[in-house]
Amino acid sequence: MGSVITGGRPLNKTLKEYARGIAGGLLFSFPLLFTMEVWWAGFSATPVQLLILMLVTYLLLLGYNRYAGMRSGVSWKSVMIDSVEEMGIGFVLSFVVLWVLNQIEPVSMGISSELMGKVIIEAMAVSIGVSIGTAQLGTHEALEDDEQNEDVEEEKTPGRIGMVVLAFCGAILIGGNVAPTEEVIVLAVGATPGHILAMALASLLLSIVVVYFSDFKGTDNKHLDDFWFWFVLDTSVSYLVALAASAFMLWFFGRFEQVSFWVGFSQVIVLGVLSSLGASAGRLLIR
Repeated sequence: MGSVITGGRPLNKTLKEYARGIAGGLLFSFPLLFTMEVWWAGFSATPVQLLILMLVTYLLLLGYNRYAGMRSGVSWKSVMIDSVEEMGIGFVLSFVVLWVLNQIEPVSMGISSELMGKVIIEAMAVSIGVSIGTAQLGTHEALEDDEQNEDVEEEKTPGRIGMVVLAFCGAILIGGNVAPTEEVIVLAVGATPGHILAMALASLLLSIVVVYFSDFKGTDNKHLDDFWFWFVLDTSVSYLVALAASAFMLWFFGRFEQVSFWVGFSQVIVLGVLSSLGASAGRLLIR
């Protein structure tokens, strides 16, 4: 986040970055902070699940800060420190908001598994919002202050691995607002094979429209010699990443427990409609 420790930046600019991060954290995570199913997940999540969630979130922050952050040309050490800072802000914001909403009572709960579970789950969503908010709510002046040479713009263009990371971030950001809710399993149980197929085709169509046939930033560099090869590859990878993100979120919130394979598969496809939109748009817009 460009702190005094990591980049030697003036204090006022560091405080502005923190302010943007806090605004972004609240803006992108408020739906989850107000979702009852997330509070329940905090009560029932095991220590192993929470540890996996923290690890996955940290890896996402590393990838986002490296490939799409405000200062994507900096060293991995700075990226790692920035990611830790963002998770720290996420914990503080999560704790404060849950306390204001009367969902945690530090005095009576103490350091209980329920308090820790709620704060950790919400903090992971908030920290992703902090990272995105720091970059997306910045000004052109802030970006220019971090440019060291004329090659910065080229450095900020992510490769194939970077695009996968951004797609996963976008899928988590958009799909995460719906993943913990009961509506996903309700739709999955009531859907016929024809509905599931229609949802999958709609997801692919949305990905194609967003990436190749829209005027969104980043779509003007798709004219390649092997167009059809990259067309199929990009669309397939984007959708597979969305499904993987959907499956991870559903697993974490316990949506695969005591259900048949078909219902579990249907849930992934249902949530994949939103996640695929987030994956395809995220790798173009979350920069």
